[in-house]
Amino acid sequence: MAGIDGSMAHLSDSLFTTAIAIYSVGMVGFVAEYSFGKRGRIAATVPGAVPAAVAAAAPARELVGAGGPSVEQAEPAQPASSERGSAADRIGRFAFVLTVLGALVHAGSVAVRAIAVDAVPWSNMYEFASVAGLVGVIAFLALMWRIPQIRHLGGFVLLPVIVMMFLAGTVLYSQAQPLVPALQSYWLAIHVTLVSVAEGALMTSAVLTVLFLVRQRYDRVCEKPGATVGGLTGFGAKLPAAATLDKAAYRVVAFSFPLYTVAVICGAIWAEAAWGRYWGWDPKETWAFIVWVIYACYLHARATAGWKGRAAAWVNLTGFFAITFNFLIVNIVVSGLHSYAGLN
Repeated sequence: MAGIDGSMAHLSDSLFTTAIAIYSVGMVGFVAEYSFGKRGRIAATVPGAVPAAVAAAAPARELVGAGGPSVEQAEPAQPASSERGSAADRIGRFAFVLTVLGALVHAGSVAVRAIAVDAVPWSNMYEFASVAGLVGVIAFLALMWRIPQIRHLGGFVLLPVIVMMFLAGTVLYSQAQPLVPALQSYWLAIHVTLVSVAEGALMTSAVLTVLFLVRQRYDRVCEKPGATVGGLTGFGAKLPAAATLDKAAYRVVAFSFPLYTVAVICGAIWAEAAWGRYWGWDPKETWAFIVWVIYACYLHARATAGWKGRAAAWVNLTGFFAITFNFLIVNIVVSGLHSYAGLN
């Protein structure tokens, strides 16, 4: 195993810090677009985004058929065309560019760290959190490419990424160091890569699921005559339609679950090579299996009549809670064969 390149490790840390700074500025831009756009850049233009109570209050126009009685029809919500080209829209576009730049710098940090340690750079909690955060950002950028109307939600996605990266760079930070013997295997590149990609994307799905629940509650409140919207529910006014958020969250899970499944299988093969058994109910293995079961239930619930919407959303959030518990508590508090936290 080659020695550690200290200068490259320092450069990786600098790029990591720079990425946090860029993400932070991008998050402020997305928050500005969300806050100062007339209705959020998108919420006013997505079909179904206007609550039934609001649509019912829209001015009606009278249609008269040839020789027939007049028919009242609600005036359709007009797209917020003035939003495009406005200051909020320009800020949102700038925030998007910054997010892409931050992702490139972040990816550079990971690549330079790999050069410094001469191995895949996710053998401890700091490196894993860095890669997972990068994947979370990339997942949101990919969703924006397919569903542009969620762009102004970037601040909600970047916030947990920034918090995770801050914790990784402080509490969870580990100096660049050679791999321990048990990790000197090509299975590390396969198993941990798939896990980090899947869990990073699932973080984005969890954020979208929370926003879905907020929007759905907002719609329910608005349907009640004389209801007053306030508190956290008020954020739903500028969110895209609940169906849009639900679909986006589901797509991310549908993409991530097969990767996570293959990661668990590869981990079992790796365990047989390293420890002489495929499965030993080590705490890390047990919680990985729990996470797999929860997300399998979520996907099953989505395909089962009566389990779409809020009930399935809570299953999704339970799965991400299990991921968080597995990453933080099992790695730091519980002892087991997977003791690679790397905390100084």
